[in-house]
Amino acid sequence: MEAKALMINHEKCTGCRRCELVCSVYHENVANPSKARIKVEKWEWEGLYIPMSCKQCVDAPCMNVCPVKAISRDDAQGLVSVDNDICIGCRSCVAVCPFGAMNFNPAIKKVFKCDLCDGDPQCVRFCDMKAVDFVDVRKESLSKKRDAAFKISEAKKLGATIQYEG
Repeated sequence: MEAKALMINHEKCTGCRRCELVCSVYHENVANPSKARIKVEKWEWEGLYIPMSCKQCVDAPCMNVCPVKAISRDDAQGLVSVDNDICIGCRSCVAVCPFGAMNFNPAIKKVFKCDLCDGDPQCVRFCDMKAVDFVDVRKESLSKKRDAAFKISEAKKLGATIQYEG
């Protein structure tokens, strides 16, 4: 099985937050965005909605910091998951996640994160704007490379100077 990941295109997101609702219903049987594994951040000033979810990091900071090794990786699927039978609810993983994708459920005193809905992400199924997609990791990488090349090309057409810090 090829590793797959969520590919999020914030430019398509309208802020309807349906992804949060279907996620919370699927996982918690309640329509409550605070219990969703995907969060839509609203950037008022820019007028943007940014869906945020676990990136299933290769060198996952959440996994590395967990003192009881409750977070592990399934290399075949590329999935980082939390074992709630082991989790002690210390929230170290919440503190180190650079994407804010780790969440804490105060009712059960355990952390939770995107588990890709066992290979059928509900946020993807219900996003009418197709702002969230479930793709082969290689396709996601290729898409990002194409987007970056396009932006560089457009900037050069406008006569912009592109500087890289190294």
